[in-house]
Amino acid sequence: MHLPLYQIFAILGILVGIAFWWRAARTDSQVLFLYGAGLIGGLLGAKLAYLLAEGWLYIDHPQRMEIWLTGKSVMGALPGGWIGVEIAKKILHYNRITGDRFAITLPLPLMLGRIGCLQAGCCLGVITPQGRWPAVEVEMAFLALLLLLLLILRAKNAWPTQHFHLFLITYGLFRFSHEFLRATPKPFFGLSGYQLIALATAIAAALAFRHRSKKTFFPGPQ
Repeated sequence: MHLPLYQIFAILGILVGIAFWWRAARTDSQVLFLYGAGLIGGLLGAKLAYLLAEGWLYIDHPQRMEIWLTGKSVMGALPGGWIGVEIAKKILHYNRITGDRFAITLPLPLMLGRIGCLQAGCCLGVITPQGRWPAVEVEMAFLALLLLLLLILRAKNAWPTQHFHLFLITYGLFRFSHEFLRATPKPFFGLSGYQLIALATAIAAALAFRHRSKKTFFPGPQ
């Protein structure tokens, strides 16, 4: 079966996440269930975000079903995965913090997914006087810097239990600002649906950061 590079890199990103969490499961068998819940939530969130942000614009398109089935968004996958994990924790009565490990495992799979975007020619930037804005390359560079920052925070044990919230705040604000340079539909008073989702995600993560800072925590597997 022939798979385009986009799908190959997307699958590779998922496998990277599984490898990280399989290792964590040696000390906590429940984390694989949490990862699975996060993965399912992420996939659902990616689809829902696409449909809300721009999928509805194709309601009269003759190939709308094909467009709706293939469309997805990283910006929806992140809050969707977050919600999935939180629901799983409630079901399991799991009160340990796993966000630091989730945060450290996110940038690399996202970068692999963006490599697939380069091959597929999607997620393009706007046309500028200097040519097309390299939206995918800029995001990959940002994710690489964000991964480096997370590694430094981890090494210095800075802001423990808050790394996932910091990731969502930083990435959400980046996507909100960078979206102005991406060639996406912007039907909401000059803003795209992805910008609204990114801003909402950053705000929710900031509130969660504040709430977490006031509570006693139980670190999860590191």
